[in-house]
Amino acid sequence: MSTSDEIRQNRIEKLNKLRDSGVNVYPIEVKRTHEIKKVLEDFVSLSQKEEEVILVGRVRTIRTHGALTFIDFEDGTGKIQGLLAKDKIGEDNYQSFLDSFDMGDFIETRGILFETKRGEKTIQIIDYKMICKSLRPLPEKWHGLKDVEERYRKRYLDLMFSSEVKQKFIIRSNFIKELRNFLNDDGFFEVETPILQSLYGGARAKPFKTHLNAMDVDVFLRISPELYLKRLLVGGFEKIYEIGKCFRNEGVDKFHNPDFTMIEFYWAYADYKQLMKMTEKMFDVVLTKVLGTTEVKYGDNVLNFKGPFERIEFFALLEKHTGIKYEELNEKALLKKALEMGIDVPEGADKPNIADEIYKKYCRPNIIQPTLVIHHPKGFQPLAKELDQEKLANFQLVVAGAEVINAFSEQNDSLDQGDVLRGQEKLFKGGFEEAQRSDEDFIEALEHGMPPAAGFGMGIDRIVSILTDSGSLREVILFPLMKDKE
Repeated sequence: MSTSDEIRQNRIEKLNKLRDSGVNVYPIEVKRTHEIKKVLEDFVSLSQKEEEVILVGRVRTIRTHGALTFIDFEDGTGKIQGLLAKDKIGEDNYQSFLDSFDMGDFIETRGILFETKRGEKTIQIIDYKMICKSLRPLPEKWHGLKDVEERYRKRYLDLMFSSEVKQKFIIRSNFIKELRNFLNDDGFFEVETPILQSLYGGARAKPFKTHLNAMDVDVFLRISPELYLKRLLVGGFEKIYEIGKCFRNEGVDKFHNPDFTMIEFYWAYADYKQLMKMTEKMFDVVLTKVLGTTEVKYGDNVLNFKGPFERIEFFALLEKHTGIKYEELNEKALLKKALEMGIDVPEGADKPNIADEIYKKYCRPNIIQPTLVIHHPKGFQPLAKELDQEKLANFQLVVAGAEVINAFSEQNDSLDQGDVLRGQEKLFKGGFEEAQRSDEDFIEALEHGMPPAAGFGMGIDRIVSILTDSGSLREVILFPLMKDKE
């Protein structure tokens, strides 16, 4: 039997002894008068009044010195020291604590607050109760920093032992909250659209496919909520947004995860230029509320999210970093150039997507500060309006070499959109797996009339990983999908 198994067995024996003596080790009811954080904030007043408080939490340390035992315990708000003195709680209760409690157990304590000679804020425990017996010991030294995968598999330990990790998820939650507040205050309406879809669409990505037994049909996990949100514009909503999970059956790296959280919003009677100004305002307002600043440390750089952001034309960026003049090359010549540059071009990719592959390898990594890359080549975004014969009315916000936002003026010409999507369907059938699919139901909805609109999509995990100086999306996803250890 391993040491860990022996410790577990020992704790089970303690649990059984408590049960045999009539103690409910996992009670339904727990009493608590104060959170630990509140007690520490009001410590002077509470200790001077000698007011009894009831605190609860997980025992993190136990230190026994004869007739005195000190414990540190913590709830979700903070940590405090507790003192059990044999002469205060009685010999039987004192010994029962020593015989029953281990580090990791949860305790309910009742007592008076005081400050030790060393200035340690402490609760003098006059009564206690076991409210959860832990059967596995806490690691003496959490090795998660060395074994990254173990940190993700056992995130509960990661959170327990690292305040820095916990803070990242607090920032994530607050970022989403303030993002909602910003949109709600601007008159946007939150909606929910299907995650299971009969035909995926709204992005260039490979889907996850499954089967719905009740209807005997194949369905897909959504890669984007876009086409359903646009149906709502047709239906009369003018400002709508959705925050939710999307799924793409693609590789995993620092900026990609198979399931991720996305925000998309659509703004009727607005265009991509208005959306750029709104994006700058959004980061200013949201980051100031969440972080207290618009400057963010990421790696060796300090990123400044205070607008206005620099704007760079896609074609100018391509020429600057590769010497390629997009307008002067046909698809065959561009493909040849890309292969010579070592680009792994997806099978069936057309000219705009070949250019995008070059851009992603040679241009985007050079963009560090928040930058709006505008006017991608016509055909790159099948759902976007054209600015002219060569360019789209679109932008991407790029930060630290990563695309954070994709946005554009939405195509509402149903005939043109139908032609484009059917062309994409041909690309798909020709082997380009990331091509958009032709959703005839969506095209029919457009034929009823959709107002001019601007649309915006942002990966929550990706932006939060940057805001928290994290090396990977997995650092800001509580329980990322992992392979079995086997």
